[in-house]
Amino acid sequence: MSGASFARFCRGVPASLAIALVSLVTGCVSLPSLEGRNETSALVDTQGTRLGLALAPLAAANPGKSGIYALAEPGGAFAARALLASAAERSLDVQYYIWHGDQTGYMLFEALWQAAERGVRVRLLLDDNSTRGLDATIVALDAHPNIDVRLYNPVVHRGARSLNFLTDFTRVNRRMHNKSFTADNQATIVGGRNIGNEYFGAGTGVAFRDLDVIAVGTVVREVSTAFDLYWNSASAYPATRLVGSAALDAAASLREKFEAVRDDPVSATYLGALRNTTLMRELLDGRLAFEWTTARLFRDDPAKTLDTADRTDVLLLSALLNEVRPLNMSFDLVSPYLVPGEGGTQALAALAGRGVQVRILTNSAAATDVGAVHAGYAKRREDLLRAGIRLYELKPSAVERGPEEKQTTGGSSGASLHAKTFAIDRSRLFVGSFNFDARSARLNTEMGLLIDSPALAARLAASFEDDIPNAAYEVRRDAVSGNLEWIERTHAGEKRFTSEPGIGILSRAWLGFISILPIEWLL
Repeated sequence: MSGASFARFCRGVPASLAIALVSLVTGCVSLPSLEGRNETSALVDTQGTRLGLALAPLAAANPGKSGIYALAEPGGAFAARALLASAAERSLDVQYYIWHGDQTGYMLFEALWQAAERGVRVRLLLDDNSTRGLDATIVALDAHPNIDVRLYNPVVHRGARSLNFLTDFTRVNRRMHNKSFTADNQATIVGGRNIGNEYFGAGTGVAFRDLDVIAVGTVVREVSTAFDLYWNSASAYPATRLVGSAALDAAASLREKFEAVRDDPVSATYLGALRNTTLMRELLDGRLAFEWTTARLFRDDPAKTLDTADRTDVLLLSALLNEVRPLNMSFDLVSPYLVPGEGGTQALAALAGRGVQVRILTNSAAATDVGAVHAGYAKRREDLLRAGIRLYELKPSAVERGPEEKQTTGGSSGASLHAKTFAIDRSRLFVGSFNFDARSARLNTEMGLLIDSPALAARLAASFEDDIPNAAYEVRRDAVSGNLEWIERTHAGEKRFTSEPGIGILSRAWLGFISILPIEWLL
């Protein structure tokens, strides 16, 4: 998160040095002009593509509806993206907040490159906050005649990126958190995953538990329209205007990088999984088990990035709240970065007070990758429990693996929650990029699908009853003392902790200190 990144940077820079740096760089460099930038839009004449022909009979049998297929397993989520890229014949429109330069990141870069080599038009829109170290790859991709790369809300100081927070904090603190991967304007992937090993269960680092869906049918055009809005917005800059032109040997160097990544043991595992998966065969044969239903895209307007006025007409949250009211029976929420603030806490407590069953899963202190966010949640924890809300915090041992379950290079060292989803009255499910925090509500742009699906909503409810109690600590208030306790279910029975499990006393003290700082709006 950019606010957290800024906070970490500031702790390591003495005030006098920071002031000196600001005086050196303020006003020296500015964003390039957008004059002459071409506006483009999604291709609509794609019915004759393989994807179009395969999906046409299903769409005709389900007029006005969308087909939804959940991607909960990390290896399948990777395969779905790679295989959509390989199936595309006309266009790929790809939009992400984070794209890491690791094995899965470069394998998907190569999938885009190979599509472009076949004549597919590729538009790649990346939030620029997380592109550190990728400038050479970005310009090499952009130099391909069929690939166009744009950087969203770019940083100016590319070598010393933290300086951007000192010189232009208000702007660069707002990020494009959207995630979508659309092939031939016929099929799209929307959800919580960025691009990188931790999102696909690869390698030996932390593995994120996450959720995406493949969507086909009417909602795909809504996703493409949203992509065009961001692609042509005032915050989307052609990559070459920021990072320069590609070197003469850029394409050759990139091909060498692709080859080296393919030879990596982690990559080999995923390439093997791609060869063995039947997902794309089933999709192209019309046999993939889509649920055909009503799905709507909710998304922020990219004007939210530059327009700092307190407006609601550009906000996903306002539209989504209007759509989901009233809640009558249940509200199951999964949010890795849960910072409800005073207003959100009161709203959740009011739901519980009306008899609505409210259950929440978020990260434990030991599982979170952003400690400051956990501190923002922890200060509201007792109020949520007093209201009768059931709270679960994911344990870092709840690892969800991808195809590397069988690999010999080692498994993930721990788990962290990254899925952003909620179910309403066991009838509708939201899947997207939106966290239940102030950053998603007011600062970053977000997107997601609201799906009429009792089946998917029931699946989330069932996980709260079966899987989550075993994968997470349940937080309660002791009936006698009123103090917090964390309940871990084990084969030997329940184990109780009276303080945040899995972290030391210094970490607990640090979280306590952070929780009293007035920074909820940043988290």
